Amino acid sequence: MSFGGVLVVGALHYDVVVTAPHLPAADETVMGCDVAYVCGGKGGNQAVAASRHGARTMMAGRVGDDRSAEELLANLQQAGVDTALVQRAENAASGMSVAIVDAAGDYGAVVVSAVNQDINAGDIVVPADIAVLLLQNEIPEAVNIYVAALGRKIDAKVVLNAAPMRALPDSLLDQVDVLVLNRIEAETYFDCAIEDIPVALERAAKRKGGPHHLVITLGAQGFVSHEFGAEPRHYSAPDVEVISSHGAGDCFVGAFAARLAAGANSTDALVYAGAAASRHVSTPVENRMKIASTAI
Repeated sequence: MSFGGVLVVGALHYDVVVTAPHLPAADETVMGCDVAYVCGGKGGNQAVAASRHGARTMMAGRVGDDRSAEELLANLQQAGVDTALVQRAENAASGMSVAIVDAAGDYGAVVVSAVNQDINAGDIVVPADIAVLLLQNEIPEAVNIYVAALGRKIDAKVVLNAAPMRALPDSLLDQVDVLVLNRIEAETYFDCAIEDIPVALERAAKRKGGPHHLVITLGAQGFVSHEFGAEPRHYSAPDVEVISSHGAGDCFVGAFAARLAAGANSTDALVYAGAAASRHVSTPVENRMKIASTAI
């Protein structure tokens, strides 16, 4: 099957993750027991996922001129992502975060967006052969609005993963084809608790506006899909043993974009994405890069 192009416009973060017995209190120094350096940012993660699931993928974003920038670019390139549209800022630091994970799995984190907040929208070109434009909320709203308009002009399908959640103006939503929210983001969007699947179905059915297609991901409970003119449907997730759910949402969205770009209809693309996310959470972290899309 011939794949169309996916363009991801989003954030790139170089993350430092340390493990400690507990989170430090004010003025406390805690001796940690492990450290990991991870290339992240939802934009970068979803671009890698789309590429690994077979899509010809480009990434547009911004990095600094530090060593982290080289790591971020190398990570994308090793996954087969085209980085020609990644901007380089001089005398500036790339985006990053520091996270502390305690023995119980709880964590605290500090994110420094840095040059991700300075993306020059005017330097972003959406190639005519891009089939899916994928956006998130870790970059300025104005950039998303500008790029979404470019995507509409070439009839690309515009997908917004509204994470982290913030107010979504009509000037953006009017240009979005598919809005993807997790349970917590959906609670903010609908201003009510999404306690279970029936509530998610009810809220989706009652919505009066917004993008044509809404997807609410529910973790181990699967996802709810609603397109205007049809009844909302719940799709169960495959029953797997969860090793780590970290990155599952980005895997889901990236795999979904890849299948849309391949010409799959939205339902088939979502089912595929659900299977990809289940495979992701049940695979040891060190083996996740080896997962082949053909095995799903």
